[in-house]
Amino acid sequence: MNGDPDLPVVSLPVRSLVSQNGHVSLADPLPDAVAVEAPLEIRVDGRSIAVIMRSPGRDRELAAGFLLSEGVITSPADLFEVSLCPSATQGASVVDVLVSSPDKIDFDRLTRHVFTASSCGICGKTSMDAALAVHPPLPVDPSPLVDAAILFSLPEKQRAAQAAFSQTGGQHAAALFDTSGILLALEEDVGRHNAVDKISGAALLSNRWPLSNSILLLSGRASFELIQKALAARIPIVASIGAPSSLAVSLAESAGITLVGFLRNHRANLYSHPSRLRLGTP
Repeated sequence: MNGDPDLPVVSLPVRSLVSQNGHVSLADPLPDAVAVEAPLEIRVDGRSIAVIMRSPGRDRELAAGFLLSEGVITSPADLFEVSLCPSATQGASVVDVLVSSPDKIDFDRLTRHVFTASSCGICGKTSMDAALAVHPPLPVDPSPLVDAAILFSLPEKQRAAQAAFSQTGGQHAAALFDTSGILLALEEDVGRHNAVDKISGAALLSNRWPLSNSILLLSGRASFELIQKALAARIPIVASIGAPSSLAVSLAESAGITLVGFLRNHRANLYSHPSRLRLGTP
């Protein structure tokens, strides 16, 4: 099929069900684009700590962002080397991570030891306390101050950059903007949290972390885990096209994150820390 060969998309024969006047028929097979989902193993100093179901591509960034959000590392200085493993068996994908101080890693504290599905997360009061213990709350002063009107321009910019979603309808997106609304980065993945990890991991590997003067836009809902990952990346403003969960709102309030939900059709809900938003005409 036509399209970007680097996108995590595969062409498969699909037969459409068609309902007309109460009669259902089955059309002949036609090629259709389907989002690829495949496992990625993450090893730290030779020890396997997770297998993540993800959209292939940007695996080094995903691994770095995952380790940041899990608290295995807390800054770029903790990373010595992140590399794709050439010795992996055929068809397998492995990222090897060497850290600067391996003796400081508490492997038993990791929240995911063996297998991580592309839609899983953590929740509960204990998890919120643990997230804030690893990644301290952001300062709640007005800086960075953002014109609230800019937020309403972001969904269209995000959607225009979603190349994989345009072909498959099967990928979530996380978009990073500066405070003037310029798109800095966009990642797509079958897992919502993977897309955010790729954003933060890319910042780590390019020495652009922390992302203290940026806005994160999520293509779907805002869950607790996505707010946790924004906190780890030090992103002060998170907006979502969909709804936030109650625990996401609680974490955003405690973490000093401005959280906006239902950002669409020139309306939105504001859930926490309005001091960063300037009202009126930009």
